[in-house]
Amino acid sequence: MQRIFGAKKSKEPPPSVQDASDRINQRGENVDEKIKKLDAELARYKEQIKKTRPGPAQEAVKARAMRVLKQKRMYEGQRDMLYNQTFNLDQVSFAAEGIKDAQQTMSAMKAANKDLKGMMKTVKIQEIDNMQDEMMDLMDMSNEIQESLGRSYNVPDDIDEDDLMGELDALELDMESESQGVPSYLQSEPDVEEELNLPPAPTRPTAVPPGRANVQSEDDLGLPAVPRASLRS
Repeated sequence: MQRIFGAKKSKEPPPSVQDASDRINQRGENVDEKIKKLDAELARYKEQIKKTRPGPAQEAVKARAMRVLKQKRMYEGQRDMLYNQTFNLDQVSFAAEGIKDAQQTMSAMKAANKDLKGMMKTVKIQEIDNMQDEMMDLMDMSNEIQESLGRSYNVPDDIDEDDLMGELDALELDMESESQGVPSYLQSEPDVEEELNLPPAPTRPTAVPPGRANVQSEDDLGLPAVPRASLRS
């Protein structure tokens, strides 16, 4: 049957927007090359018109230049038409790319939404609240344990405000004396001696200058020596 009626020809896929745009751009480049050649020819005719005198020869050159100019205008019209087609194809391409981007964005958002729903199923607000409450209880218990372990022993509690102020005043005096370079425990307290009315400390007798008759000898301990006459009696 295929030999009699022939096989059905498969339809070729329609050209893509990019293929059509490339083909039109190639045609536009060919037209631009032709326009450049016509421009060079017109420039040559222009020089000839300047050099020739008015007359039949100059009119012939002008006629050829006019024909070339008409061809140039025709090619310029074709080039503008091709530019417009390329512009339209670019707009279609941009719209198609935008739709593709939107499709990919929607697909990505759907997949992310599905994953997010799956993750939200594993997270429950009630479990989070219970965990937070349990953490608060554990923190309170930890603070109580730390306070219990840091408790001091044999610390007097009968300290009033007067004792506190006296202790602070004494501490301030100690700091001032230490800043002057003399420790507090080495400083004298003249008020105590005046209150007790103690006699001055005994001093060692001064040495008697030589030549005096009433010189009294001393023993090894520094005390007045007993006269020998009294010892014999």
